[in-house]
Amino acid sequence: MSDSVGFWKRLFAGVLDGIIVSAPLAIIFGVITGDWENENFSTLFNFLYMVIVPILWYGYTVGKRIMGIRIVRMDGKKLGIGTMLLRYLVAALVYAITLGIGFIVSAFMVGIRKDHRSIHDFIAGTYVTSNEPLRNG
Repeated sequence: MSDSVGFWKRLFAGVLDGIIVSAPLAIIFGVITGDWENENFSTLFNFLYMVIVPILWYGYTVGKRIMGIRIVRMDGKKLGIGTMLLRYLVAALVYAITLGIGFIVSAFMVGIRKDHRSIHDFIAGTYVTSNEPLRNG
C-alpha cells in the first residue's frame, strides 16, 4: 500500500468537493427553500453524492478526481453501498460521539501513519490511493 495518499491531497480534494459540489448545492437549495440555516435538502444531496458517486466512478468524487486520488477497498473488491455507508455514516457517528476528537485523531492518523489510513478507513476497510483503476474492456 505504498501508493496510499497523505493528508494534504485528501484535504484539498475535500475542499474542492466543498467548492464545486457542496457550496453550489447549498446555494441552490437555499434559494429554492428560502431557508439558509436549516437546509436539509443540500445536506441529504451532499451525503448521497459522497456515498454514491465513488461507487459509480471507481472511487472518485469530483475533488478526488481533480487531485488524482480515489477510495479503494483493502481487499481490492469494488466499492459498494455497505462500504460507503460504513465510511461516511458510521464514521460520522463515531466522530459525533467522541465530540470531534475522533475526527482530529483521524487527521493525525492520515498525516503520521505510513499507510495514511484514518478511522473511517479502518471502519470501512478502505484506503485512499493515487493508483488509476483497472478497467476491464
